Amino acid sequence: MFDLFSGLDPWVGISLVLALGFVLAFEFINGFHDTANAVATVIYTKAMSPYRAVILSGIFNFLGVLLGGVGVAYAIVHLLPVELLINVNSGHGLAMVFSLLAAAIAWNLGTWYFGIPASSSHTLIGSILGVGLANAVITGVPLADGVNWQKAIDIAMSLIFSPLAGFLVAALVLIGLKWMYPLSKMHKTPETRREVDEKKHPPFWNRLVLVLSAMTVSFVHGSNDGQKGIGLIMLVLIGIVPAKFVLDLNSTTYQIERTRDAAIHLSQFYQRHTDVLGDMLALGKGADGEMPELYRCEPKQTESTLKGLLSDIKGISSYNELSADSRVQVRRYLLCLDDTAKKVGKLDSLPAREKADLEKLRKDLTSTTEYAPFWVIIAVALALGVGTMVGWKRVVLTVGEKIGKQGMTYAQGISAQLTATAAIGMANLYSLPVSTTHVLSSGVAGTMVANRSGLQGGTVRNILMAWILTLPTSMALAAGMFWLASRFY
Repeated sequence: MFDLFSGLDPWVGISLVLALGFVLAFEFINGFHDTANAVATVIYTKAMSPYRAVILSGIFNFLGVLLGGVGVAYAIVHLLPVELLINVNSGHGLAMVFSLLAAAIAWNLGTWYFGIPASSSHTLIGSILGVGLANAVITGVPLADGVNWQKAIDIAMSLIFSPLAGFLVAALVLIGLKWMYPLSKMHKTPETRREVDEKKHPPFWNRLVLVLSAMTVSFVHGSNDGQKGIGLIMLVLIGIVPAKFVLDLNSTTYQIERTRDAAIHLSQFYQRHTDVLGDMLALGKGADGEMPELYRCEPKQTESTLKGLLSDIKGISSYNELSADSRVQVRRYLLCLDDTAKKVGKLDSLPAREKADLEKLRKDLTSTTEYAPFWVIIAVALALGVGTMVGWKRVVLTVGEKIGKQGMTYAQGISAQLTATAAIGMANLYSLPVSTTHVLSSGVAGTMVANRSGLQGGTVRNILMAWILTLPTSMALAAGMFWLASRFY
């Protein structure tokens, strides 16, 4: 880890430390901001003591980050347009990272202070979109190319529909529990349990399910939200010290050979489909392969890009054999080829089987660019896990008592937590970032409606306003900060 500071200008080194500190601060805040939702039901229902719940939740968040992979991390990274990712330099990277992180942290702290279950995922994604759009305005790029709109739409759909699904599914689960076990003690609130049964804790099986489901929510939260922090740190490292992180320098000879083979097979794939792709990719027309210092990925440069990549990695067994400039160039080649392959994969004229083959080639192409060092994963896991253990009280009170007009029953807590686990777990499988906050709080709201408890208009209105305002506010904050920061670089 510490060798990344070797040879750095002192100012760049200090900036790197500050940027990494900002990311870890964001994850720490994310821990007590979002994970309060994961333990809200188990604390409110007295299934566990608050401190035991948050400590265990912190441990499961840590494990979730550790075992979650990096699919969601790079879904976040690739919200930025490929041109911004390939034209990295220290000044631009610093401005980008500090702007989006400062905006995200400011909004997260504000909503936490007022006890509003707002989404860290929405906040981060809004900040990234704001930076991308501001960069487009500053550099004269069309706004349509300012961010990866297809990726943004995919993520927006997951963020919009996951809370709606949480509301409906949690309501249906509760209705099912009431139908199957109409007289069960699980339909009591903690207050009723204490007054009627003179018991402090839920019945044993209810308590067990509440505890297990709370820990699984914490685990899937860690594996989803923790990856966002991993993606941010990789943005920091690639933006500030690109030579050491644009490619995975620990890639094995086999991994590099897979990349080389993928490039060869990709060339053959395009040649097989010259009738469909000939004009789009200028196949066989000798497009100029020269790439200036700042450039945009151009599908018509595909053949020369493939030749450049194969020439640069020919005969090497380790990326350490390449110069710093060559590593940056190889990453540019790989990202441009991946970007073009994504565009080709959307063509209706290609058979589904061929699109599946193209998707496999894309994964092999990017296997040595979409990675995270182990120390990055550990650092994010610790920040998120420790953050879980503080600052949880404000949001727990909101989720437990202020969403519905009546207190939450054990069955409602079980329904909301099982739904959140399923929704976030499914999102992880498809590498889509979702909001733990929105899924769980909407699940609680769904159970309140199904239980005919009614909703507290003021709280629901505040949550909906935060949901609506988070994206545009974080976009505006990040764009403004990026514009100001860019004046200094």
